[in-house]
Amino acid sequence: MSKESLFLLVAAAGLTPIALAYGLVPATTVPMLYGVEIDSVNITHIFRAVMGLYLAMIVFWFLGATRESLRFSALCSVVVFMGGLAVGRLSSLLLDGIPGALLLVYLLLEVVFALLAFKLAKNLQGN
Repeated sequence: MSKESLFLLVAAAGLTPIALAYGLVPATTVPMLYGVEIDSVNITHIFRAVMGLYLAMIVFWFLGATRESLRFSALCSVVVFMGGLAVGRLSSLLLDGIPGALLLVYLLLEVVFALLAFKLAKNLQGN
């Protein structure tokens, strides 16, 4: 198994519990993990939509891990997905202040995964 495939599988496996925590039973998991109350159908809807986006990325990363023709694109999507989350979190740090510890861990992991995916994608292309 290539290091790119292994990386994509680790990224997919790591994101799966987060996706499920957001949307499987948000009224239970979201308050427990993030201290945010789910008090309307609209908020539940938003968290389930986020879960769907995360699960779609997980499927794509799994496909990229198992199909060489998709590997580069899957790595690029990790850069965009994790990098986008990290930029949003960094802007929130500047605008809103320091969040809970778990969200800071997410930020660190997103930066690390985005940088590693960028390096692997660059190496895969031979640049």
